[in-house]
Amino acid sequence: MSDTSTGKVVVNRVMSLDGFIAGPGHTMDWIFEHMTSATFPEVMAATGAMLIGRGTYEVGKRMSAENTGYDGGAQFVLTHRPPDEPDPEVTFLTCDIEEAVARAHRAAGDKNLEILGADVAAQCLQRGLVDEILVYVLPVLLGDGVRFAPPGLHRIDLEPLGNVQSGGVTMLRFRVRT
Repeated sequence: MSDTSTGKVVVNRVMSLDGFIAGPGHTMDWIFEHMTSATFPEVMAATGAMLIGRGTYEVGKRMSAENTGYDGGAQFVLTHRPPDEPDPEVTFLTCDIEEAVARAHRAAGDKNLEILGADVAAQCLQRGLVDEILVYVLPVLLGDGVRFAPPGLHRIDLEPLGNVQSGGVTMLRFRVRT
C-alpha cells in the first residue's frame, strides 16, 4: 500500500457489464463509444503518473487518434522487451513490479498512480500494492474478450467507497482491504 503522505495506487479499469476489460482480439475501441477523459475529469486531475502494461500500451498506441486529451501525467511501461525505437514520452521499465510501482509512485508526487493493464494490475493486487480500484461499468455486453481478473488471482476483499454516474457510465470505487 502507498504511503499516506503521497497519492494512492489505484487500479483503473473500464469494464463491460459482462465483465470484460477488452473485447475479442484485445479490442478497446468500444470504450470510446461511451467514455472520454472528460467523463470523470476528477480522476484525471488526481492522477500524477500511470504504470501501464506493455500490451495495454500497444493497444493505446493503435488507438491514439481516439485517445486524445487523456493526460494522466508521467507514463511508465513495464515490459520484458523495451521497443527498439523508444517513445520519448514514455519511460520503459524492465524491473520487478515492486520497483516499478515505487518508481512510478514517486513520479506521481502527491497525486495518484494509476495502474493500467490486466497483467500489471493482477501482479500489483497479488502483492498488496494497491490502495483502491476504480471500475467504470459501460452499458455494453461484449460476450468474449479479456476478463476483469485473470485466472489464478487469489481472493481480495474490497470495501465499497461509492459510485457515481456520468451519462451511461457508472464508476464504482473500492478500497482494497488489508
